[in-house]
This record gives sequence, structure tokens and C-alpha cells, in this order.
Amino acid sequence: MSDPEDFTRHNARMKRLQTARAKIQARKTEERGLLIVHTGNGKGKSSSAFGMAIRSLGWGMKVGVVQYVKGNWETGEKNFFIANPSLLTFEVMGEGFTWDTQDRARDIAAARAAWERSKELILDPAYDFIILDELNIVLRNDTLPIEEIVEFLKARPLEKHICITGRGAKAELLEIADLVTEFTEVKHPYHAGFKAQKGVEF
Repeated sequence: MSDPEDFTRHNARMKRLQTARAKIQARKTEERGLLIVHTGNGKGKSSSAFGMAIRSLGWGMKVGVVQYVKGNWETGEKNFFIANPSLLTFEVMGEGFTWDTQDRARDIAAARAAWERSKELILDPAYDFIILDELNIVLRNDTLPIEEIVEFLKARPLEKHICITGRGAKAELLEIADLVTEFTEVKHPYHAGFKAQKGVEF
């Protein structure tokens, strides 16, 4: 571990790697807003999106969040952003999961209202980053037509980032996205009898 020759070889390898990486980075010249999709059965899709929101705020960017499903749930992020309204626009517009509402017409009306508000934020030039939290669930349930959403997103203003979360993202959305991450569950305490933990899951 302390052999000077090992250090010399390591330093030479890192120098070659640095040079190679710089050449790769020099070829990456495109810059525009990204359409980002977080999907999969693993935990952390919304949490990762909120992490990007904080990163954007750190750069002085204006952020908007529309939540499609969580409805009247009390969550840590909802408590935080409502207590700090100057940080970003945070709007909870969902009515809850379909098995809780048990009202298809109500689900469709809530999703439509949330989508109309989402379009307003996306088209507002003041905003730099928009999160459409759990929109994938609404689309998976065919509560909103995927064709309409895809058509709008393809024609979206390209100067801002949009992140869509939720399991079960449709193929049509994945096709037009710039960045797709599938969150995979390896192990979850729920299967061992744990209830959802405050600060971890909500």
C-alpha cells in the first residue's frame, strides 16, 4: 500500500484517465432542458426528484411541483414546502389513490385539473424546473390520455427541465424522454411487516 512505485503507476493511470475524460467532455456541447422520467417499483422516485429540486434552488432556479396522487396525505415534503412558500411552487392536486376515492369521475376531474395546472407552469417562462409527481400513475390508469400528454411534451419549451415520477411509465413517454431511470427494489421493510416510516417514505 505504501510502495512508491505503486503510487507512481497509479498517478500515471489517473493522468491518462483525466486526459481521456477531458476529450469525452469536450464533445458534449448540447445544452437544453431535459425531459426526465423516474419509474420502476423501487422506492425513491419522488425523493430523487425533490433532490433535483433542491439542487436547482441552489442555482437560483425557479421550481414548480404538481402532485397528482398523494392528495390529503400529510408528507414531510408537503409540510416543508408549505412552511416555506418562498422556496418553490408546491401544489397538491390529487385526490388520493383510486382505491381510496372509489370514484372514477372524480379521479378524472382531479387529474385534468392537475394537468391543466402543469401546462400553465411548463409554459410560464419564469419557471426553470417542473416536477410532475406521480403523473405516471395517472397515465397508467388511463385517467388522462397518454397521446395528449406526449403531444404537449414534444412541443414543450426546451429551456426548462421537467421530471415525471411514478411507477409504470408508459412506453410512449419513455420514447420521448431524454433521461429515464428505473428504480429497482432489492429489499423493502414493508415485506418484513414494517409500516411506512415517517421521514423515509412520507
